[in-house]
Amino acid sequence: MRLIEFLTDVRSLVTLISFITFVGILWWTYVTRGAHDFDRAAMLPFDDEPEVVPGAASISAERHHG
Repeated sequence: MRLIEFLTDVRSLVTLISFITFVGILWWTYVTRGAHDFDRAAMLPFDDEPEVVPGAASISAERHHG
């Protein structure tokens, strides 16, 4: 009977530690990192496109991937 109570306590402690870890990861992700980092990461797919400069000569050569 005492073993079952001990295992229940251990399971509860592991659940609590897991929950605290999860909340800590959420806090680290959304609070310590600024919105600027997320905005910059959202623009990563567009980084390889050339910048368009008004009045500059157009470049006819395209980059091909693969």
